[in-house]
Amino acid sequence: MSNEKQVDPSRRGLLVATCAAGSVIGLATTGALISTFQPSEKAKAAGAPVEVDIAGMAPGEMRTVEWRGKPVWIVKRTPEMVASLKQTDGKVADPDSKRHPDEFTPEYARNEDRSRKPEYLIVVGICTHLGCSPSAKFTPGAQPSLPDDWAGGFLCPCHGSTFDLAGRVFKNKPAPDNLQVPRHMYLSDTKLVIGKDEKGEA
Repeated sequence: MSNEKQVDPSRRGLLVATCAAGSVIGLATTGALISTFQPSEKAKAAGAPVEVDIAGMAPGEMRTVEWRGKPVWIVKRTPEMVASLKQTDGKVADPDSKRHPDEFTPEYARNEDRSRKPEYLIVVGICTHLGCSPSAKFTPGAQPSLPDDWAGGFLCPCHGSTFDLAGRVFKNKPAPDNLQVPRHMYLSDTKLVIGKDEKGEA
């Protein structure tokens, strides 16, 4: 006679049902955990590239758009603004944007204009010192907190860092780097994408 215990058929059914339910709950829990690691649509949108219509921008005009929660300035520079960059070449700390180039300046913007098209400046409007937002000071000449030979640019009111019209920081200022140029590209003469270039998204 066998010593094995016979399991009651009703108990066996209960065990099978319990195991099956546990498996379903386990899979549901795993699915819920996996879904929490997936970025939400809002999070995706927050980091997504931004398309901007620059048609109708007047020379000397600046527009601000938001990308990844940061202000991005688009400045349509006048010929005089572009010409002023030669005056400031010897006064800025990193004229060729060689400090941290990949982080602050894509290869196509490592030039005097720091741009793909000389008439357009595209920079993140956050000071590289402590994250304040500088003010546009495009009018040349002597002004409060600015030198007498000011050629136009940006002034950070928090600690006095100044940047020229290419976003290059002047020498002996608290800000350690030029303003960041985000990855960008032109879809047409009137359409600009910020946060993406030919190599993909930033």
